[in-house]
Amino acid sequence: MTDEPQSKLSPMPKAEKRLLYILAGIQVTHIVDFMIMMPVGPMLMRDLGIEPHQFGLLVSSYSLSAAVSGLLCAMFIDRFERKRALLTLYAFFALATLACALAPSYYGLLAARSLAGAFGGVMGALISTVIGDQIPPERRGRAGGYMASSFSIATVAGVPLGLWLANHTPVLGWRSPFVFVALLSAGLGWAAYLWLKTGPRIHAPQGVWPRIQGTLSDPVHRWSMLFGCLIMFSMFSIVPFITIFATGTVKFPETMLPLMYLIGGAFTLLTSRWVGKQTDRLGKRKSFLIFGSIAIIPMLITTHMQQVPVWIYLLVSTLFFVASSARMIPSMALMNGAANPPLRGTFLSLSASLQQAAMGLGAFVTGHIISIDASGVMHRYDVAGYIAVAAMLAALWVSGRITQRG
Repeated sequence: MTDEPQSKLSPMPKAEKRLLYILAGIQVTHIVDFMIMMPVGPMLMRDLGIEPHQFGLLVSSYSLSAAVSGLLCAMFIDRFERKRALLTLYAFFALATLACALAPSYYGLLAARSLAGAFGGVMGALISTVIGDQIPPERRGRAGGYMASSFSIATVAGVPLGLWLANHTPVLGWRSPFVFVALLSAGLGWAAYLWLKTGPRIHAPQGVWPRIQGTLSDPVHRWSMLFGCLIMFSMFSIVPFITIFATGTVKFPETMLPLMYLIGGAFTLLTSRWVGKQTDRLGKRKSFLIFGSIAIIPMLITTHMQQVPVWIYLLVSTLFFVASSARMIPSMALMNGAANPPLRGTFLSLSASLQQAAMGLGAFVTGHIISIDASGVMHRYDVAGYIAVAAMLAALWVSGRITQRG
């Protein structure tokens, strides 16, 4: 299947919109669960008395655990009906997130984050699989816009609310955002049980190894997996440490971190649906080349900043949020369209596993590159920026090797 521009966009039926609203709600919770670690980073490091490399391990543990669980899911996911698989994983994710709130120490939190990653980290792949099964190719760019909107909602509402709870509930402190996410997940899980429709019957090859072999032997699948890994490595070489860099080096007030996420998420919410439409209109690869190239600029600016006025840093951070989201929308559509439909769940689970490993590797590498002096200033964050840009340039090249199928 070619990836040709469309002169006129086909309308999206109400049933598809309802499906996307439910999936976006589920996605919001596991995004907040992952993202909340970054803005509460300064609080965690202070309260638990941990070093930057230990905080990097907390972030990496989620991703690396998700990578392992993604491999396991890839062996079985195409054997199960999508709704049942989604609700089961989501229930365990909610319990693991509650365990984060109850963790008694750094190592307890590390174990709980690993469990949360094992269940929450594969949620995105399963949601993408449902979209690929039930949304036709000509509307997947807009579907990606809905999913990107969930990221925006998480940053506009979820992360600031989580930070507010952490700062205004002294009894719980940094634990309160995890309680919030666990309770919200329980409510959304019940809503999904009531309203999510059973998906189509999947005619996948029988046996674990035939599915794995069929997925890995496909050159388009392999290029797509590399593509996803490069994008995630690029992003998570920078993102996990952005608030620590902001508060320590740029001297951005810690109390204003919720405002940073609120403004960045709000602008991302305004632009993501537009980017989704452009992806359907211009074609997936052309859109990725445009938005991926643009994203390089705020990556470099963000990692090279020194102490600046608050309004300047808010402008730069907002550009970073918007550009990061814009490149993800066409990239998700590219990967979904590259899947061999009978193996879509296996392919996307394997891809998610490798992407989570790349995310963890990005945070791990940067955690060992940077250092923080006694005044809180972070050093060598610019090196992480150069590494991230190199990975992004490689992803732009690899995108030309990804064929679209359906």
